[in-house]
Formats: sequence, C-alpha cells, structure tokens
Amino acid sequence: MRYLARTADGDALLGDDDGVVPLEAAVPEHTSVRDALPAAAAGTLPGADDATAERTPRGNYSLGAPVAEPGKLFGIGLNYVEHAGDLSEDAPEEPASFFKPTTAATGPGGPIRLPPAEISDRVTAEAELAVVIGRTCRNVDAADADDVIAGYVPVIDMTAEDILQRNPRFLTRSKSFDTFLVFGPHIAMPEPGADLADTTVRTVIDGETIAENVVGNMTFSPRELVAYHSDVMTLQPGDVISTGTPGAGVIEPGSHVRAEVDGFGGVAADVTR
Repeated sequence: MRYLARTADGDALLGDDDGVVPLEAAVPEHTSVRDALPAAAAGTLPGADDATAERTPRGNYSLGAPVAEPGKLFGIGLNYVEHAGDLSEDAPEEPASFFKPTTAATGPGGPIRLPPAEISDRVTAEAELAVVIGRTCRNVDAADADDVIAGYVPVIDMTAEDILQRNPRFLTRSKSFDTFLVFGPHIAMPEPGADLADTTVRTVIDGETIAENVVGNMTFSPRELVAYHSDVMTLQPGDVISTGTPGAGVIEPGSHVRAEVDGFGGVAADVTR
C-alpha cells in the first residue's frame, strides 16, 4: 500500500511498507500533500522508488493530520444496517449526511478535548473509514469514483450524545466541538478498483473492541457516497467524506480511543477535558 503523510512539522511524505521519502524528492513541484492529491486521484503520482532520496523508516517521524487544512468535512449517519438497528432506527433510504467544521479536525494523538460537563457530560467516539477527494468534480458516476478519490484515511468521530438526544436538530452542535474529528495518520492509496467490501472498521476504546463491521455491510459504499454528494455540490481536493461507523462508545477523560481500518491503518488519541 502506498500512502501520503505529513509530519507534525508540516513536511510532506510519500511512502509504502518499506519506508518514506520526502514528497519533493519524488515530485519536486509538490511541496504539500494537498498538491499531490490530484495526481493521486489520477493515478499519476510516482512511487517512493522514483524519488531521489533513500527511504527512511516511517517511525522516525511524528505524523500530523495528512492535510493541513482539509476542505468540506462530511459525516454519514446510520450507514451500517446493524448500527441503525442498534439505535432502533431504520437505515435511511438515502445517505444521511451532515457537515462538521474544519475546526473540529485534529491530528493523530489528539488529544480529544471534551466540552465542559455542564455543556455535555456524555460524549461518544466512533471509528470510520473516510474518503479523501483528489480532484475537483461534479456529477460523478459511482463506477468512475476512483478517478476522483485520492485515497482513504482512518478517522475517529465524536458526538455530544446528550445534546443530540435533546433534539435531533442539534446534530451540528453535537458534532462540532474542537477536536471532534481525529484525522490521520496518512492517506492510503489502494490500487484503482480495489475491492473494499471485506475491509473491517473497528472502534476500540481502552483496548476493548466496542464495535466492528465490514465495508460491504454499508448501505451506501464509499464510491456511492462520492457520487451522491457530487450530484449535490462540487467536490474539491481535500474534501473528506467519513463513511459511517459500525458503532460508538462513551469516552471520558483518560480514555484512549483507536480507529482501526484493516489494510488502511489506524489512528488513536487520548481523551482529556
């Protein structure tokens, strides 16, 4: 698997299972991960083998969010049929999407900062697989979605559940606190047309698997979600579509949360207030 990453200091990296190189060593005109997204979607991004620098171990670097300033951040509710059943709801007949502000995004490690208890004293965390858009597009067919997808990234999404339970119209508020989307540590770039159906997404809190499911059990696949939203609005490089969760668990100060996406990596963060 090839991937794009960004150090905590902002340096762009291109890597694979054998190590990483500075992105500029492979593509001199690309000084940021965002620069490389269109080429990643088009399948023209060189590999680390083509770089003028030798690979170094990925563990030598502390990684930040792979895109410094992501674009539109979409969330999708109840996209796993089993998860909808757990919440005593029917799976929607159309994608149940919502926006999160870019200020909610933070990098690997977080920390996830809970709001004051008097604002919310029940926050849940959930693992998701997210799609990163690589090319400006509109009215994309699901069969052609790989042409505009730069790659995939693990995310942890948070919800102030008690706020949402008071009124479903409070969804935006419940999802929008700072640090309520942990994003990273890299954008994984599978081969175009890769079958994602057996990819497992797993929510892990304090070492315990809270929920897991495979992408094939989504009501709407990642590619279908790209197509659906491109019919509504123009999608642009750096936009992120989180494709839904198999399930969430309550977090408290001191909790450790991890989103695991088999074959695509994982991202973790500690929780504080």
